[in-house]
Amino acid sequence: MFERFTTSAREVVRGAVRHAEDTGADTVGEAELLLALLDRTDSGRTGGSGADSGRTEDGGGHTEVPGGRKGGGRARGDRKGSPAAEVLTALGAHGRRASIERALAEVRRRGGITGADVEALAGLGIDVDEIVARVEEAHGVGALATAGSTPDSTPDSAPGSASARAPRRGRRPLRRPFSRETKSVLERSLRIALARGDKHIGDEHLLLALTARPGVAAHVLADHDVTYIQVERALAARATKG
Repeated sequence: MFERFTTSAREVVRGAVRHAEDTGADTVGEAELLLALLDRTDSGRTGGSGADSGRTEDGGGHTEVPGGRKGGGRARGDRKGSPAAEVLTALGAHGRRASIERALAEVRRRGGITGADVEALAGLGIDVDEIVARVEEAHGVGALATAGSTPDSTPDSAPGSASARAPRRGRRPLRRPFSRETKSVLERSLRIALARGDKHIGDEHLLLALTARPGVAAHVLADHDVTYIQVERALAARATKG
């Protein structure tokens, strides 16, 4: 599927891996994809593929970062720049990035529970923030941060196997697999591209895929007035102007 990705879409995936590494996340999740898409709104990055464009991680069911294939394979050219960056900027997400990052950090701190989930649970008399505070008091700040990670299971990750055990304290996994949700987003981006009659998968398709179904990224973006319908309309307006 990655052979269909534009340069910008490939950079989003690479950027998501870097964000996962920076935060120490065990998997590359929706939050990391969203942060990487927001990176594209930075005019200093939208024109290039970054210093790490040749990095790859493969084998063992782990992340294979597109763009660094053997044999000199190249990504499809970004003939249309970074549509996702333009749309996110037009919808105000670029200007509200700090707020989005805080919201994503809170979701991570709560182990993947979104603001919408917090409100729903509050209606049942469950105070999520109080529960998180108690857990952190007992086990330290960020104790629930990786609870929402859902990497694809493999034969080697069966309960009790060596790979299923928690990593040793102070060590980070050398390779970050895509979470199950992220793999669904990538697959959905292909279906969206085909439905739109596009022969490539651009960062706009990744953005559409993130907002098309309920998830961490979709909930946080919706709280910041960015929805699937608005993204579609902004892309249509962009196409009309182009």
